[in-house]
Amino acid sequence: MIIELQEAQKAVIQQKGDYAVVAITKHGVELARKLGQSFQNADVYYMSKFEKGDEGEKDIQLFTGSVRLLLPSLFEVYKGLIIIISLGAVVRMIAPLLKDKKTDPGVVVIDDKGEHVISVLSGHIGGANELTKEVAAALKARPIITTASDVQETIAVDLFGKRFGWIWDSAEKLTPVSASVVNEEKIAIVQESGEKEWWLYGRPLPENIKSYRSILEALAEKPDAALVVTHRNLSEEEQQILQNGVLYRPKVIVLGMGCNRGTTSKEIEAVIDETLAELNVSKKSVKAICTIDLKKDEAGLIEVKNKNRWEFICYTPEELNSIKIEDPSETVFKFTGAYGVSEPAALLYSGAETLALTKKKSGNVTISVAVIPY
Repeated sequence: MIIELQEAQKAVIQQKGDYAVVAITKHGVELARKLGQSFQNADVYYMSKFEKGDEGEKDIQLFTGSVRLLLPSLFEVYKGLIIIISLGAVVRMIAPLLKDKKTDPGVVVIDDKGEHVISVLSGHIGGANELTKEVAAALKARPIITTASDVQETIAVDLFGKRFGWIWDSAEKLTPVSASVVNEEKIAIVQESGEKEWWLYGRPLPENIKSYRSILEALAEKPDAALVVTHRNLSEEEQQILQNGVLYRPKVIVLGMGCNRGTTSKEIEAVIDETLAELNVSKKSVKAICTIDLKKDEAGLIEVKNKNRWEFICYTPEELNSIKIEDPSETVFKFTGAYGVSEPAALLYSGAETLALTKKKSGNVTISVAVIPY
C-alpha cells in the first residue's frame, strides 16, 4: 500500500510500533531501513520513488506527496518520531502541531549522512533524549542533547524516578523546581520509600543538592526547592515543603486480597480506598493486587486492576503456604489448599518481613497491605 498525501486529507497509516522513522532522500532511506532493523518497535516510512521491492515483507510504508502532510498523523499516535530530514525543515513542519510538552511525542532529527542525532522536542517527558542516545548508538553517530539538566549532569525533575514507575502527585511545580535545580539553588531531597538507585552519574550529588532523613528536618534548613519521595499522605505541617516542591509517589504498595466469588469491583475498590485512607497511604503508590490462582478469573478483581493499571499476580496454594503467617486457617485450607491468601500473597510479592496491615475483613473482601522495602 502506498500512502497518497493530499492537502485537506488526513493520511491513513498503519501503526504497529511506538516509534516512526521517516526519510525523504536516498541516503536517508538507507539509514531508515537500518534503524527499522535495529529498532523492533519502530515503523518505517519513506517516499515511494525509493521503493526497493521488499517493503511489504519488511512492513515499510511508502508515501507520495509532501512529508509535511504525513507528520500530523504520525504526531497523533507515536511515542516518538525519528526524522531524517534537515533540522530547520523539521522545526517548520512540526511547529503547527505542538500542543503541550506533557503530551507531544519525542522528536529526534538525524542528518543525511547519519553523523549527528539531535534531540529536538520533548527531551525529557517525551523521551527524546534517551531515544537520541539509543539511535546514536545504533548508527555510531554523535548524540546532540541541549537540555540543561543533561548537560550539567544533575537531576531531571520531570524524569525523576520515571524508570521505576514513580509518578507525580501534581505537575504544578515541575517547572519552578526544575529551574531551581539547574540554577544550582539549595535543593532538598527526602526519600521515605522507593528505589534508591536513581542517581545515574558516577560521582557525588552536586553540592547544592542534599538528602534529608525527614521532611521536617529538610524544612528546618529552608531549601529553595524540594523533591519528596513517599507513599505517605503528608501532614498539614509537612505540606509546607511543597510550596516549591514536587511530591513523587513510588510504586511500593502491595495489596494482598481475597474475596467471595462474584464480589463486585465497586465493593472491592471501596474496601481498598477505605483501607489506604486508614493507613494514611496514597493510592497512587499501589503497584499490585496479589491473590491465589483460584481468583485469576475473578471479574471484580480484574476490573479493579484494569481500571487502576495495577499488576495482578496470582500464586498457587503451594507458593502461599511457603510463607509463614500469624494465624493460619484450616477453613481457608479446606476450600483453597492454602492456609491464608491475602497475608502470604502480599508478603510474597513485596519481599517484606512484616505487613503494614496484617489482615482486615470487610464484607466480602479480605485485604492485607505490604510496603516493598528498598
